Amino acid sequence: MAYLKRPGIKAFIHVFVESSQLEEVCREMGKLPEVIDVYEVTGEFDVIAVVAATNINEFRRSLRDKILKIPGVKSTVTSIVLHTHKRDGVELEE
Repeated sequence: MAYLKRPGIKAFIHVFVESSQLEEVCREMGKLPEVIDVYEVTGEFDVIAVVAATNINEFRRSLRDKILKIPGVKSTVTSIVLHTHKRDGVELEE
């Protein structure tokens, strides 16, 4: 899947990672074309990734068959975007 400028589904995936494999997990996630952004973060999670997909089934396959199979990924919590109110400092209309 190529990068989608206007995806059908956009999700934030909060990732728990084996600490010794943090760099490798970030590198492997960054190789996936559906992964738009990868952030190493502080707090409860280790990594947050922004993922785009054309539909929920494609998203599910990416999560199940790719992201969760990366060595070092312990678990994930996903937040699917319902609506974007502001992006890049610009308020968006519905």
